Order: sequence, then C-alpha cells, then structure tokens
Amino acid sequence: MIRAMPSAIRLALLLSALTAVLTFATPAAPALAQADRVIAKIDGVEIREGDLTFAEEDLAGNIPNELSGDARRDFILSYLTDIIIVAKSPETRKAVGTVEFQRKLSFMQNKLMMETMLQSVGKGAVTDQAMKKVYEDAVKQMSSDQEVRARHILVPTEDEAKAVLAEVKKGTDFAELARQKSKDPGAAAEGGDLGYFGKEQMVPEFAEVAFKLDKGQVSDPVKTQFGWHIIKVEDKRTKPVPEFDKVKDQIETYVTRKAQADYIHKLQETAKIERLDKKK
Repeated sequence: MIRAMPSAIRLALLLSALTAVLTFATPAAPALAQADRVIAKIDGVEIREGDLTFAEEDLAGNIPNELSGDARRDFILSYLTDIIIVAKSPETRKAVGTVEFQRKLSFMQNKLMMETMLQSVGKGAVTDQAMKKVYEDAVKQMSSDQEVRARHILVPTEDEAKAVLAEVKKGTDFAELARQKSKDPGAAAEGGDLGYFGKEQMVPEFAEVAFKLDKGQVSDPVKTQFGWHIIKVEDKRTKPVPEFDKVKDQIETYVTRKAQADYIHKLQETAKIERLDKKK
C-alpha cells in the first residue's frame, strides 16, 4: 500500500506541481529496461520506475531528511499518485482550457526544452582535453602567485601596539604574546598564526606590509579597520599547485557552465529581442 505523506507537505507540493503544469499522461520513460518497469497504476495511468527519478528531482529538498530506503520511495510514489489523481479530476480538466493554464504550459515547455538542451551542451563540452586545458591554463597563472605565512597580534590602540612591539624586541616569544594580548579570537589561540595567505585575502593595509617583510621580520604597528597589528612573517613561498584530481569536480563544473553560457550568448547575438515595455 502506498504510504501517504503529511497533508501540509502534500498540499504545498501539489500546488507546486500544478503550477508546473504536469500532463495527465506519464512522462516518457528512459530507454533502460529497469526504468521502464511499471511499479503502480493510478486509475489506469502507469507509473514507471523512471518516473520516480523525475519526481525525486522535482521534489528536490522537500523530502524529509529522516526518510530513507522504502520510506523515501513511498514518499516519492505518494507524490506522483497525488499529482495524477488531482490532474485527472473533472475540476482540473476544466482549468486546462484557460488562458492562464496555456501560458504556464508554454512557459514550462520552453523551460524544459532549454534545460534539456543546456544539459546536452554541458555534457558534450566535458572532455578530458577541455578539462586538462583549463587546468593547465590555471596552473600557468598560479605559477607566480606568492603566499605569506604570518602571525599577528591585534590590539585596539596604537599605544598598545607599540607596547607589544617593545616586548617582542626584548625577546618575548611572539606566539605567547599573541595568546595573551591579541584581540583576534580566531588566531590568538594559535599564537596569532594566520597560516598561508595570498595578498588578495587580507585587507590592503595588512597585506601591503606583510608581503614587504622578509622571513623572520616583525613590522611596526599597522592600522586597519580592525585595529592595530604587529605582524611577524614566518615564511614565504610560491603558491602550491593543487593536483588535477583534487580540483577535477570544480573544473568540470566550470567547463559545463562556460559551455552553456557561450551557447546562450551565441543565440543572443542572432536573436531579435524587442522590449516593448520601455520607451526608446
């Protein structure tokens, strides 16, 4: 027996489904034998295994997290069942002929065609050659990127910063001073250690000084929007290049989105687009 979903959730999902203008017939199932298997019939309308995949994508984040296995499957199947029941009702059939329905139908049809085409374009663009080229181009740009590893002590006033600097010059351990005096809650516990960072990752006043210091040097007081800093540079290096496999997913996403954006831009160049709601 198909388990019913909570009524409030069901109502919200049904309203969403109706605005999406689902038709009475079942969507065309994938060509795979498993996906084509009939798993239920609702007033004669067949629900196939592949339809569950479409419904699950449509539900997106609306499936309760605690549901898994058969319970999750029942939830999705219940959603499909309700869609068909409501869609086949006499009241719903009357709405099909309205202008509003036809507009929504046209919109959803165009949207589905766009999504299908962009998915195809993106999939076709993701080749080993394309991904390796993106990676190699990024590596070339990164080959000269510099990083600094520094510690800092943050205090509210310039006088306090000068007092801290005096302690450092006397030989007091910088990390220990940071633990005792720094007002930076994130780094103080680590002895003021900020780890490695690029110039663009810090506010300009801080980065400018940090990148000019040599390894082991300590700065004079530096004012930023956060207060006054004493900076000690621990190390400098060329930014390490991540291995291809570690950034492969990000590269695939980039290649996909770029191909889709390029495709749309190409169509925009030849399309006749008129804005009738704006005066020239």
